[in-house]
Amino acid sequence: MILFSGGKDSTVLVHLAVKAFAPAPVPFPLLHVDTGHNYPEVIDFRDRLAQRLGLRLEVAHVQDWIDDGRLAERPDGTRNPLQTVPLLDSINEHRFDAVFGGGRRDEERSRAKERIISLRDAFGRWDPRKQRPELWNLYNGRHAPGEHVRVFPISNWTELDVWRYIQREGIELPSIYFAHDRPVFRRDGMWLAEGPWGGPRGAEAMETRSVRYRTVGDGSCTGASSPPRPPWTR
Repeated sequence: MILFSGGKDSTVLVHLAVKAFAPAPVPFPLLHVDTGHNYPEVIDFRDRLAQRLGLRLEVAHVQDWIDDGRLAERPDGTRNPLQTVPLLDSINEHRFDAVFGGGRRDEERSRAKERIISLRDAFGRWDPRKQRPELWNLYNGRHAPGEHVRVFPISNWTELDVWRYIQREGIELPSIYFAHDRPVFRRDGMWLAEGPWGGPRGAEAMETRSVRYRTVGDGSCTGASSPPRPPWTR
């Protein structure tokens, strides 16, 4: 399956899968681990894209795991770290043996060591000692029962590569990626939008600014004010 959040990287991944299998349909579903801290525009885009392409969409709601006691809310309110258990449970429930993700090595240190294909054990853990060499773009996806592989086809892409590809292919994205007027409040040097993640608090005042979306933590924040121009020109 493809891990799909409605963000630019996972949308590019879906686009690549559609091109790879055309004219046949993509033969595996999308999975969204939904923190519940998402903008309505992103959820609407996610559903429309899956319907337009005829793709099966599975959604694992973090709130369901909280409601039945399998997870507990964090004191800081963020739900990004809570996605691991719903993801692993969904992999086991649907018996997915290959999980395609839009991770890139230039995003953060924890992803810098990932290969195109990473072997995961039954608990979702990655052991660098069992990582296979990837010489001449040859990949080994073999795994034992209970194991699965994480596949990162755009691992070697940079963020600029992603934006240039989006521009070249004319790929649709959620509208919040582009500059728009939105009520926001300032906290810790960032402009945040009002939502289920909390805020504004205390003296934090709402004001309308021209902003565009930037993922921070669980994707619950907007970026700083920006001019009304496409991100690939920045």
